[in-house]
Amino acid sequence: MTPPFRIGSVPYLNAVPLTRGLADVVLLPPSRLAPELHHGRLDAALLSITEAMEHPGLEVLDGLGILSRGPVFSVGVTHAVPLREVSSVRIDPASRTSINLLRVLLRSAGLHPRLEPLASHADVPSHEATLLIGNPAIAFRHAHPARPWWDLGEAWWHQEGLPFVFAAWVLRRDSPRELRRVLLDAGHRGLAQLHDVSRQATDFDEPFRRAYLGGHVQYDLDAPARRGVERFARLLTEATGRVHRAPNWVVP
Repeated sequence: MTPPFRIGSVPYLNAVPLTRGLADVVLLPPSRLAPELHHGRLDAALLSITEAMEHPGLEVLDGLGILSRGPVFSVGVTHAVPLREVSSVRIDPASRTSINLLRVLLRSAGLHPRLEPLASHADVPSHEATLLIGNPAIAFRHAHPARPWWDLGEAWWHQEGLPFVFAAWVLRRDSPRELRRVLLDAGHRGLAQLHDVSRQATDFDEPFRRAYLGGHVQYDLDAPARRGVERFARLLTEATGRVHRAPNWVVP
């Protein structure tokens, strides 16, 4: 008998369509999922795309991911002063890809604020600028609708004209090959039932969920999306001085 697969994902609304129907999924923030995968405690994880750019022993499942083609709504910088006056940005450490995208976009804009860790989401209103991602970003924007917001998905789209892939299924090279088909089939089922997913999810209100899932957040990891990943890898290498390579894409 084939042992059960060890699969990890993020506890955010945007991941629900890709994990619908998967059993016993471990839910952790992206920064905590990565060590679980590296240490062999997971076979696959819905993980920040940056992880696969830095670790050649990892592979990325082609076809499905978490991406945007314009405003993503849930990844951005809330700021109390104009961006050009910001001296420091507090960063939510949950997603390395979002932090690295911020580095790339700041460099392109000629901005050089300090990046400092965010101690608590409760402190966000007191900081001049904060990078927020996922459900905490959505909750903050709903609570502070008038506060300026720099949407990083929108900024990337305007700059590059390409989709931005925030996360995808990242697998260890020794993961069972049949897991690739399991993940793709689960994602395709979830996307085919997107109306039901939006209706049955409990995060936020249903009109928002309908606009967000399949709208702000998209899932078709196609050729333009892969080109976006390749472009991001080159720009991130320039911004950090550390080599980042486009991942090794795999199919079932």
